[in-house]
Amino acid sequence: MFSSLVSSRLLQRLGVLSVCAAMLLPVAPLQAQSNQSKLPNLGDGAEVPLGVERRLGESIAREIYRDPDYLDDPVLGDYLQSIWQPLLASARQRGELTAELEQQFAWEVALIRDRSINAFALPGGYLGVHLGLISAVSSGDELASVLAHELSHVTQRHIARMISQQGRQGPLVMGAMILGMLAASRTPTASGMSAANAVLIGGQAAAIQSQLNFSRDMEREADRVGYGVMTEAGYEPQGFVTMFEKLQQAARLNDNGSFPYLRSHPMTTERISDAQARQQLLPAKGPVPTTAMHAMMSARAQVLAKPGVDVLRTIAAQANSSTLTSSPKAKQAGVLYGAVMADMKQRNFAEARQHLGRLQALGGFDVNAQRAVRLLSAELALAAGDAAQAVSLLESKTTVIANNDRATRIQLAQSRVATRKPAQGKAAASDLSLWLSQHPRDATAWLVQASAFELQGDALRAIRAQAEARAMELDYGAAVDRFKAAQLLAHQMASEGKLDRGGHMEASIIDARLRDLENLRREQALERGIN
Repeated sequence: MFSSLVSSRLLQRLGVLSVCAAMLLPVAPLQAQSNQSKLPNLGDGAEVPLGVERRLGESIAREIYRDPDYLDDPVLGDYLQSIWQPLLASARQRGELTAELEQQFAWEVALIRDRSINAFALPGGYLGVHLGLISAVSSGDELASVLAHELSHVTQRHIARMISQQGRQGPLVMGAMILGMLAASRTPTASGMSAANAVLIGGQAAAIQSQLNFSRDMEREADRVGYGVMTEAGYEPQGFVTMFEKLQQAARLNDNGSFPYLRSHPMTTERISDAQARQQLLPAKGPVPTTAMHAMMSARAQVLAKPGVDVLRTIAAQANSSTLTSSPKAKQAGVLYGAVMADMKQRNFAEARQHLGRLQALGGFDVNAQRAVRLLSAELALAAGDAAQAVSLLESKTTVIANNDRATRIQLAQSRVATRKPAQGKAAASDLSLWLSQHPRDATAWLVQASAFELQGDALRAIRAQAEARAMELDYGAAVDRFKAAQLLAHQMASEGKLDRGGHMEASIIDARLRDLENLRREQALERGIN
């Protein structure tokens, strides 16, 4: 369930947080509950309050948001959400995702700039997906199988059940176990020993091994529930099977480090047998075909994972292969999209435009793939320094921005700000205000809006937007500092008679938000044991 995230620096912070949080968690007597509407579960984790689990997850997510390898790419993010939201709806329909659980937990999916094939679930409904996973799977259905599995870890309260083991083995052991799981796929240190091995050798091996044995039952349950969630969401069950086949093949190769998912989600004989049994029940058919949309997003993930100049050159060169034109259209789309991205990263804009033209000439794309190509066109124009063209491409009369199209909104606002024209900044701020009224947890949107306000010379609203971005990243200390700066500026403007009616309203919002954030910061400090 837990797996390595980003870097040794982040790992160390996560380990300390996990141990401290585990020691502070209250443990009530275990209360088993039955659910007659589905197969028996391992338990519902009711002994750990939902709020406690959410706060533990926030303490870990806060460190992820601060790490350089955390990535908010709206294009990939929208693609993930297009898969994630149907899974949530399916879990809700099946009764796995209760109203209380949905309200209490975050249900946020983060992208991690890491080339390893990995995904993880954290306490409180925070999930993470490595770019390596997106670039490795062959279809959205395979990606859905992994997300459904991780979602089921959360809905079945597996994390809470693991935390509750403290009642028998002690809170420090639980904290060490979480650290061991987080470190399980980490690259060995200079001393040749990974953090996970250090934990196991440190006197807790037997206790942790018993926990890991229990987690194998959780893995089987997450397979069972996740399979039901993804298939009832409309995804091809074959995607679940082919994903297992990929992992099984990697297991035969003794896991050379490219599949850390295997270490936190061990491919036991029982799990493989269950997958094979499901396959036998399915009508005979081959793997789910790769769509143009998935091929392009896979290529995007590969480039954004920072593979190095040599790999970028290889990706770009693939577009000139003599056999490309005889390949399926989806593969051509992925190769050409990747070539545009790779050339753009190397600032080879002339070559990137040529590859983009070939991609656009393919035609026959569905609505989502057309949108991805249009966004890529605007991204290239902006990277080449032509912000006005990027704006023109994204606000065309033929372009209808869907309600859930975050990528177009963010990229259009960024392009407008890049023109350095106050009128465009005003339009960007206005558009984002409507978006943020419905999606207030969008830290990136707050930051872009701050830039739009700065372009207009509206320092008060710019500082407030910066503060909101820090708050949405759970960095309450930094948020309080920015809100105090905004409050001080508002008082200064008022004393100079420069605060109009709108400014007074903004100042009132700042005062209220500052009080809220100061309370949250105090709670955060108490949880960390800081006076």
